[in-house]
Amino acid sequence: MSFDDILYEKDDGIATITINRPKVLNAFRAQTVDELVEAFKDAWADRSIGAVILTGAGDRAFSTGGDQSVREEGGYKGKPSRSEIGMDVEDLHSILRDIPKPVIAAVNGYAIGGGHVLHVICDLTIASDKARFGQVGPKVGSVDPGFGTAYLTRLVGEKRAREIWYLCRQYSAEEAYEMGLVNKVVPAERLMDEARAWAREICAMSPTAIKIAKASFNTETEHIRGTSAIGMSALALYYGTDEAVEGRNAFMERRKPDFRKFRG
Repeated sequence: MSFDDILYEKDDGIATITINRPKVLNAFRAQTVDELVEAFKDAWADRSIGAVILTGAGDRAFSTGGDQSVREEGGYKGKPSRSEIGMDVEDLHSILRDIPKPVIAAVNGYAIGGGHVLHVICDLTIASDKARFGQVGPKVGSVDPGFGTAYLTRLVGEKRAREIWYLCRQYSAEEAYEMGLVNKVVPAERLMDEARAWAREICAMSPTAIKIAKASFNTETEHIRGTSAIGMSALALYYGTDEAVEGRNAFMERRKPDFRKFRG
């Protein structure tokens, strides 16, 4: 399989998918999302694969979410998409949950915005001690109205989830560990070795038992998929407003957004 925005390799029962856009801190565009979905589909179909590792290229970022440089009024530009926001991020979220093999996020740096949502949805998260976590949507005129919000509450509780979204602060790997966002923190140079060690342990287990366990875990929060579908439709409408455009423009111009005029 040939990809432009990601790297994909398989070895010893482990598939490793790497978002390969380090110049933009592994922010994703529509093409990136499509390639990620295709790689996960391949890992799903390959019966030799028992676990998947998702990470980012370089040592600065796991992913900083949607690439704001390709966001315009109404959504993200690119090839035609089934999604109203211009990239099929719902498909990516769904396959992370639905693939009957555990997905381990190896967070090597910034996991911000939509990149933070990706690690939240993954089954497990191993973080570098240099990793940083947080949301940015309300700063840039965006939000993740589904797994990024509702599912986050299952991990960290209502108060913490609201803090993360309302204040858009960044948290260290240790802080993320303390609030239940990550499973383990390791020195940066050991990150991929640790992720592979966890993946190898999983690969030694009964694949059918793991499949059933993952489906069972998902059952409790499956209703969030419907919330996400409604929320993404609302988000598409929001992206067409002056308020959302102000957030995006301020980000690109490296200035603070002025949302005060939209409170009237």
